[in-house]
Amino acid sequence: MSHPESIHVAVVGCGHVGAVTAAGLARLGHRVVGIDIDEALVRDLCSGRARFREPGFEPLLAEQLAAGSLRFTTSWKEGLAEAEIVLLCVNTPSTITGAADLRYVRNAVGQIADALATRSCEEVLLVNKSTAPIGTGETIEHILARSFASIGRPPTICANPEFLREGSAVADFFHPERIVIGADNSEDADRVAALYAGIDAPVVLTDLRSAEMIKYVSNAFLATRVSFINEIARLCESLDVNVDAVVQGVALDTRIGGAYFRPGIGYGGSCLPKDVAALCHTGDSAGLTMRLLTAVQETNIGQRKHAVNCLRRLLGSLDGRVIGVWGLTFKGGTEDLRDSPALDVLTLLRNEGAVLKVYDPAIASFDGAIPSDEVCADALGSTYDADALAVLADWPEFATMDFSEVARCMAGRVVYDGRNHLSRSVVEGAGLVYYGVGRPPGRDSALHAGVR
Repeated sequence: MSHPESIHVAVVGCGHVGAVTAAGLARLGHRVVGIDIDEALVRDLCSGRARFREPGFEPLLAEQLAAGSLRFTTSWKEGLAEAEIVLLCVNTPSTITGAADLRYVRNAVGQIADALATRSCEEVLLVNKSTAPIGTGETIEHILARSFASIGRPPTICANPEFLREGSAVADFFHPERIVIGADNSEDADRVAALYAGIDAPVVLTDLRSAEMIKYVSNAFLATRVSFINEIARLCESLDVNVDAVVQGVALDTRIGGAYFRPGIGYGGSCLPKDVAALCHTGDSAGLTMRLLTAVQETNIGQRKHAVNCLRRLLGSLDGRVIGVWGLTFKGGTEDLRDSPALDVLTLLRNEGAVLKVYDPAIASFDGAIPSDEVCADALGSTYDADALAVLADWPEFATMDFSEVARCMAGRVVYDGRNHLSRSVVEGAGLVYYGVGRPPGRDSALHAGVR
């Protein structure tokens, strides 16, 4: 990929989104500097090492570092010295009320203003990629206006929300479904769009507030799909209906589709939970009760309880029961434990006296954030003398395990598939008792959910 004109870009915040964006823009032909206050993180990135699992990222990082088109620094002045476009990629976690915490945004904007105070900023664009409430662009404008009151014209503000999924962020950067740009005028919008020249995707040009809303609505709708199919799965269990057949039959309708339409223990991670909560808080602040999204949140939390209820019913009691657990992260393919549904399930199980032996490919040792009795080095080790096995994340290796070996290790027979990730026929073929989400006993998804 190449770019007709190289742009000097500074990326503020070099976490998952910022680091991938910085390396991706460098590949597109720009001169990119990543800025972060974490000295150890910057050292790692300068050495070509990533703190997160992301297919294709480390080779891309090494390639652009070697080419000299990408570098990282902790110095605001150095990183912003030549920047024509500054991308803001900082974290916006939830507060106790569900509102997005803008402290990192405010601090970063203040640092940017200080660093740019000695140079002309008439041609500098500050582009917010951080997921932030509707109106954040105007908040940033006000901060900059105060800082530049006696200096001159501050940088212009644009919005360019990110849609990078953990585990496929590099692919998502180069092959996005859309590029959303919010700006006050077409000239600024065109300058941001020029960053992505060479990428084949629709470009949505809109105002600042609409761009900010697009990000929240996208994530809120995905969360709604997850909670909807989870509620249907629980109804299927009650009515002896196979949810796999239902999903397949419904998803063939092109108006519905199958994305984010898979039953399990609920959504988690650093995006969907906080973005739904933030949109609910935004509604409350505007005097509107977001009834649907409130129900989405309640259903999502209820899936954790449902998993524990199922295990209790299958085992008779959880007190003193040894449960092997596969998967701790919020989904397979990532090391991210933030808002992981699996951790909530573990906390509830331990609260009822269960003994937990856990394994996750991304978690090498015990961490205080993991409510367990033992962190095992391999999947099979977590099943020794277990009364039940609970699969709580969809790592590919779990689906290909030798369940005859699992059966020999376990003391009990119960396998609870909290992600509908396993084959019932394979598990039952090993002499184990399979239970999935919305998969009643005797209703094999391979047999009952086929298309001819």
